[in-house]
Amino acid sequence: MPDSTPDLTKLYDAVLSGDATGAVSVTEEALAAGVDPQDLVTGQMIVAMDEVGRRFEEGEYFVPELLIAARAMKGALDLLRPLLAERGIEPAGRVVIGTVKGDLHDIGKGLVASMLEGGGFEVIDLGVDVPPEAFVTHAKESNAGIIAVSALLTTTMTGMKAVVDAVRDAGLQDQCKVMVGGAPVTQQYADSIGAAGYGNSANAAVAIARELTPA
Repeated sequence: MPDSTPDLTKLYDAVLSGDATGAVSVTEEALAAGVDPQDLVTGQMIVAMDEVGRRFEEGEYFVPELLIAARAMKGALDLLRPLLAERGIEPAGRVVIGTVKGDLHDIGKGLVASMLEGGGFEVIDLGVDVPPEAFVTHAKESNAGIIAVSALLTTTMTGMKAVVDAVRDAGLQDQCKVMVGGAPVTQQYADSIGAAGYGNSANAAVAIARELTPA
């Protein structure tokens, strides 16, 4: 690369440390120098967020560090998305995510959404208290390959089955997989309702989403 090209590892470092201003600045410099936007995403940002996830799993990072890293990544990604779309570059996959009907908890779902974005996925976040039909409608509209459903309460996690059933009733079960997660949810429960995937953490959710997305 020419000498004028900025040091791209600074983008990795900025995301890892949660330096949102630095992440945007390096991204702008790189784009001005003619760096391929896809190289920034796959070579620096996704790698950085994977490391953030690893540190979170290992107890080196906690929720605040994860959130500020995700914010830094999102600031840079917002600059790159239009450029990637212009070139017809598709995201790693599309995920419709939300908290199940009757549940108003947002933090866990938000963490998963941020980590999925950091992993290269396009995320359609429906928020909290989402009825099964809304998951299906938005999955159809966005041609999503995954519906991710979160719950924090044992009294609301039963609504996850309603989402799985709604996907099946709409005939989408082959093209749109349902993954579930949340404090009271277990692999056994996910299996019992017919969910395609279960993640016990935000980082695990990214790995599961990758497994469920065709190459």
